[in-house]
Amino acid sequence: MQTSFVRTINMPYLKFPALVLILIALFVSNVQADIAMQNPDSRNAIILDGRWDTIIDPYENGYYNHRYEESENGYFKNAKPANLGDLVEYDFTRSPKLNVPGDWNTQDEKLFLYEGTIWYHRDFDIGKKVDQKYAIHFGAVNYHATVYLNGKKIDTHEGGFTPFQFDITEAVKPGVNSLVVKVDNHRERDQIPTVNTDWWNYGGITRSVKILKYPKAYIKDYFVQLSKTEEGVIEGWIKVDESSKDNLVAQKLELRIPELNIAQKLNLNKNGEAKFEIFAKPILWSPESPKLYSVDIQYQQDIVHDKIGFRTIAVQGENILLNGKSVFLRGISIHEESPLHLGRAWSEEDARILLTWAKELGCNFVRLAHYPHSETMVRMADQMGLMVWSEIPVYWTVLFNNPAVYIKAETQLEEMISRDKNRAAIIMWSMANETPNSSARLKFIGQLAEKARDLDSTRLITAALDTQSDDNGFKSIDDPLSAIVDVIGVNSYCGWYVATPSSCANLKWLSRYRKPVIMSEFGADALQGLHGDKAQRWTEEYQADVYTNNLIMIDNISFLRGLSPWILKDFRSPRRPLPSIQDFWNRKGLISDKGIKKKSWAILHDYYVKKSEDFAKKSEEHNSKILLK
Repeated sequence: MQTSFVRTINMPYLKFPALVLILIALFVSNVQADIAMQNPDSRNAIILDGRWDTIIDPYENGYYNHRYEESENGYFKNAKPANLGDLVEYDFTRSPKLNVPGDWNTQDEKLFLYEGTIWYHRDFDIGKKVDQKYAIHFGAVNYHATVYLNGKKIDTHEGGFTPFQFDITEAVKPGVNSLVVKVDNHRERDQIPTVNTDWWNYGGITRSVKILKYPKAYIKDYFVQLSKTEEGVIEGWIKVDESSKDNLVAQKLELRIPELNIAQKLNLNKNGEAKFEIFAKPILWSPESPKLYSVDIQYQQDIVHDKIGFRTIAVQGENILLNGKSVFLRGISIHEESPLHLGRAWSEEDARILLTWAKELGCNFVRLAHYPHSETMVRMADQMGLMVWSEIPVYWTVLFNNPAVYIKAETQLEEMISRDKNRAAIIMWSMANETPNSSARLKFIGQLAEKARDLDSTRLITAALDTQSDDNGFKSIDDPLSAIVDVIGVNSYCGWYVATPSSCANLKWLSRYRKPVIMSEFGADALQGLHGDKAQRWTEEYQADVYTNNLIMIDNISFLRGLSPWILKDFRSPRRPLPSIQDFWNRKGLISDKGIKKKSWAILHDYYVKKSEDFAKKSEEHNSKILLK
């Protein structure tokens, strides 16, 4: 199906008008950051995490004057009275402090429900050198970020879950610099995600901030992977940035993978790019053996270090093949909420605890919903051996007929893929979640899928669908979006939003597409510690009954190749106000907000232990038949 889709996607009725997209893209490019540098943690940097000065600005007085015109003397100037008579109506140094990284909602009770603008400020000192370049790198800011340095606007970025950076080589000065960031998390209909979601709209600078320092001739980007078509070949490309373009063809760079005895000198073309194919026999990355190799890339004085795993991922009929062997994805969905404190997760310890819980559950797979999680989280999955579904927040009812909204979605897709393309753990890029069926939506997501394949042809494309129809007593997977993806995700809440738990066990499914299917969501709410009859909503027993019956149903779906129930841990949601039960928490977690496991945890754990044993046995029998032949 993928091949036929590639042939038909260029038909005019499946595309936004090209001229419209080009004009909008040109406009957006003038107000958006550069794609962030690959692997920023390998760079020399000044880390700006810590306590920042903040000013809450619900009316945006620090940005607009009383005529609602952009002010020339807003808070970004970080002005100080020059004498006793000067009028300056703000002072960062005497204003409240907030932690960066961190959301503002959980750091101050008054900001719990706040949506709007907060100004962040901090000074940094730099010993500027003429032979170096400097960039300011943000792991993520939710949602609009406008960055000012020494009173001058640098640039803006839109999107709350992907990294961005700005070149500040000319703007930064020796000594103390004043950095101000206007952060605005108010929701708008034309955003990605749109106004209506089922997670907390955490505002703030939610991931790490750093000043990157690197040579003027530097390694900009790279993609190092195992070939999908040639066995025993590591292939990819490296891009450099060189101020003197005339020197590029004469220069060489070097790729080293010491453990594989690779030390390859590569020639650059006139665009500063080198492509390579190198014969090698790496140990393949897998959940059972998450082998990562030290990879070094050097261009003149610039050296980048990374840890990269090598594996293949493909589909064959209704099977998902990891390293050429069929695999069943024993998964769980995860929101980016901390297990250690209230609010957004961002630290290495957050990632380790969440993914350790997944491993303890028996998982080999996690769905990181519903937006790109931090690079820390993805790298931890790489190390721990957990396959990953990574998603952009094209969620529910975005404006699918708006070309400008499409550009925003495509930008977030490109930022996600650019950051994580070297992570072996990621096996699927997800285009969307629970979107209503329409021709505009099919166009929109179809073009995203085409873009994703253009950016990265080595991974699978998926989306989570809740559009199944009823067909003579069967649930039918017939959404036309299924023809576009490689793996079909199905969200189904039998026993919670529809039907009774006991009826779920007998529910039958059929698919109009010969493709692997993942049950990407199912589940039910339970308040940890609330016990009663299994027919009583909100009890652990009710949730356990939903799991028991849905797992029986799942075992009867012949084309199912994985599941990621909803969800590992309870998470904050403004859609869940029921007093004494929800209290603005979605209670579908197998673990409570206090870190306590519910009864359903044991049910899914035992199911995964048996599933792992059964699947291993089937694989052995299959391999034995092949050897006998």
